Amino acid sequence: MADNNSKLKIREAISKRLRATYTPVKPAVQLGFIHNNMDCIGCRACEIACKDKNGLGPGPRFRRVQYIEGGTYPDVFAYKVNMSCNHCAEPACLPTCPTGAIFKRADNGIVDIDSTLCIGCRKCEAACPYGAPQFDPTDNLVKKCNMCVDEIESGRKPYCVMACMMRVLDIGPIDQLRSGAYETKAKTVKEVPVRRVRDMANPELTNPSIVFIPHPKGRVE
Repeated sequence: MADNNSKLKIREAISKRLRATYTPVKPAVQLGFIHNNMDCIGCRACEIACKDKNGLGPGPRFRRVQYIEGGTYPDVFAYKVNMSCNHCAEPACLPTCPTGAIFKRADNGIVDIDSTLCIGCRKCEAACPYGAPQFDPTDNLVKKCNMCVDEIESGRKPYCVMACMMRVLDIGPIDQLRSGAYETKAKTVKEVPVRRVRDMANPELTNPSIVFIPHPKGRVE
């Protein structure tokens, strides 16, 4: 339950938000994720590390390893797609927040939530096409991945990246990840990252900061 000071802060934030016009933030550097669908073994170490870092109980999963299977014998296939918040260039969650709790960092493009302003209305949860914001019933707040910004500011990488035993998950400047110029163990020199895999929401909606090394059956032509 919010105290009187918190309620006053929230009311002031709502009033300020109603007077504001949303202008997308253009960060100095936009950080993003790369995931290799081909080499991921689905161990979920990244999921557990994320839960441990953020103190999450059963329910909310900021990082989600999705198993994709299909085909008809003998032509069958299986691969994994690993996704969390995509820290979009034009996040759908941000302008829907009535208190301005969601913001985009100007230095690295990370989309974050100020929990002191969140009222748990879940509008951001409904707006996101990638399922990133998630309601935590333990304290009635919406939470999500913030790319372990405290680790990044300390010169380290997010917990999910550091926990990946196959090194198929990494972060870097999204423009360099898209061009293939960024050096990472998540891909070989010859592999070309793509912005979208099958059954993923159209990236034109929010311009998400994520690329993939796709499985042939997951490639979108």
